[in-house]
Amino acid sequence: MKLSQLVSEYIAFKHALGVRFQTEARILKAFSRAMGDVESIEVEPSAVHAFLAGKGVVTGFWYEKFGVLARFYRFLMIRNYVDSIPLPKTMPKRPEPMKPYIYTLEELRRLLAATDRLQSPWSPLRAHTFHTLILTLYSTGLRIGEALSLTLADVNLLESLIMVRSGKFFKTRLVPIGPQLTETLRSYVQRRRKLPCPQGEDSAFFATRSGNALTYDQARKVFPVLRKLAGIYREKEARYQPRVHDIRHTMAVHRLVAWYREGADVQRLLPLLSTYLGHLDIAGTQRYLSFIPELRDEACRRFEHYALREVEDED
Repeated sequence: MKLSQLVSEYIAFKHALGVRFQTEARILKAFSRAMGDVESIEVEPSAVHAFLAGKGVVTGFWYEKFGVLARFYRFLMIRNYVDSIPLPKTMPKRPEPMKPYIYTLEELRRLLAATDRLQSPWSPLRAHTFHTLILTLYSTGLRIGEALSLTLADVNLLESLIMVRSGKFFKTRLVPIGPQLTETLRSYVQRRRKLPCPQGEDSAFFATRSGNALTYDQARKVFPVLRKLAGIYREKEARYQPRVHDIRHTMAVHRLVAWYREGADVQRLLPLLSTYLGHLDIAGTQRYLSFIPELRDEACRRFEHYALREVEDED
């Protein structure tokens, strides 16, 4: 049987089980295109190795692709579609985990200012869309995919609530927003409604001039342009530059620093932040809390405060 047919069968099988399977499906379709119009038993290990390697240095994506292909080939083996698995027997050294970039407030201001450069007579709302998108990501900590999936009906300005439907882990949640973001979104939606709304209230909130949803690929291509205009870079030897997703990390870290400075009970509030961000548990949030100087200094001051109090109590 053709490899392309088996890929389609496997994807349909996963969808029938209720699995979202979006990223995995993209990887498998790319794999099928890379192998060409071949029978499943004709796939050469060298071609699979080349697909996994891609171009440039090994990244975490190598392991993601490997995992998807390993599960796919187990599916084929169980059904006797193939009698061997053409995956490498040895694995390259896993690269260090991607370290989130925590933007400063000044860098965020420069990013927002850079959106003015996107103004175009061919897409009159483009600059306003990206300006509002960045503010929304920082104010709410939404994942970029969650923000781009919002519809007009999901943004309740009367009650200052955003409905995130079927986010990661298939969870739907309500995200309260403050008065400043509410006014920002109200200003944006007034102009957004002048664009086409092909699905009525179910039309995309963050939209292109056609009224269709701004896609992740479009946002991913525009954001590096804004970052360069804002003059935001990692050190020269870094393997990757700051991403749009890092705005979510930044929101979490800035919130924690603010709580420390306010003298709040961080341990009590951390589960609330976890719920707000849509994590399954607190461990997911803890990974976001990168050890930046401000966080380290605030944690040290908090520890000194408690240590001194303990000494005074003993005296």
